[in-house]
Amino acid sequence: MIISRTPFRVSLFGGGTDYPDWFLENGGSVIGMTIDKYCYLSVRYLPPFFKHKHRIVWSRIELVDDINEIEHPAVRTILKEKQFNTGLEIAYNADLPARSGLGTSSSFSVGLINALNALNGQMSSKKELADEAIRIEQEIMLESVGSQDQVWAAYGGFNRISFNSDGSYEVSPILVTKKQRKELLGSFMLFFTGFSRYSGKLAERQIANFKNKNKELNLINDFTNDATKILQENTGIVTNLGHLMHEGWQIKRELAEGVSTPEIDEIYDAGIEAGATGGKLLGAGGGGFMLFIVQPENQTAVRNRLKKFIHVDFDLESDGSKIIVFDPNDVV
Repeated sequence: MIISRTPFRVSLFGGGTDYPDWFLENGGSVIGMTIDKYCYLSVRYLPPFFKHKHRIVWSRIELVDDINEIEHPAVRTILKEKQFNTGLEIAYNADLPARSGLGTSSSFSVGLINALNALNGQMSSKKELADEAIRIEQEIMLESVGSQDQVWAAYGGFNRISFNSDGSYEVSPILVTKKQRKELLGSFMLFFTGFSRYSGKLAERQIANFKNKNKELNLINDFTNDATKILQENTGIVTNLGHLMHEGWQIKRELAEGVSTPEIDEIYDAGIEAGATGGKLLGAGGGGFMLFIVQPENQTAVRNRLKKFIHVDFDLESDGSKIIVFDPNDVV
């Protein structure tokens, strides 16, 4: 059996500028990090004693004889791309819910590609994993997705990712002291809004609006420069970053109808009123997880104000997708 472990990500600044429709003309950049919450994919060759050839376990259990019968779009597409003809069992588990703004779909794709490559006896570099996931999601599946989630899932860490007009990208670690990292991570509060959503239609609306939102997207891109400067300062990181995130969220809400909702606005306003310096809804919008930046002395008040929502503690992770179980007897 092969088991891959792939982290979810928290995007802080620059979201939207990682779509090819934007950065191939204008360039783009994002700042964010992967967290110690993961999706796990176990893969093994299925013994030939069953009535079915493939067993796929996710929110449902699929027992099929042909890859084309698989309902899970990423599993179906990736298996076809990998040209797997031998029967497989693929099982998915995760620490946090899907469709929640944490890049879960791309973590799934990267983790499955990593596991299947390992089953074939192939070791994959971080860049190979990210590039293959980007290609499959954007060019084969024709998903309306950007390019940051696949890179986060593959590389891990606290980084700035720059997307260039020639289609290339660079991953640059954000360098902070141990004290700054502790201060920053200690200021984040993550809440699940209770709303899950499919981001595809919302992303399509944002992409369609790109030509009408040049000013907003350029500002969002500039925020990554401003955030980098703040993170290099010795004092005021939490306050200044919170104010910048608040400003960024106000602009992001204008990118397309549905990015925010009255329910989301109510949650956000409650967090700010309780003492948060700033925050944002993670992902394309519409639901999922909301991140706040809160000074330690205000965190109890924020937690009490939002007590009906699930609060999730997290830490930074730096490994990216990795194989955590590898049985050489299972490898062809």
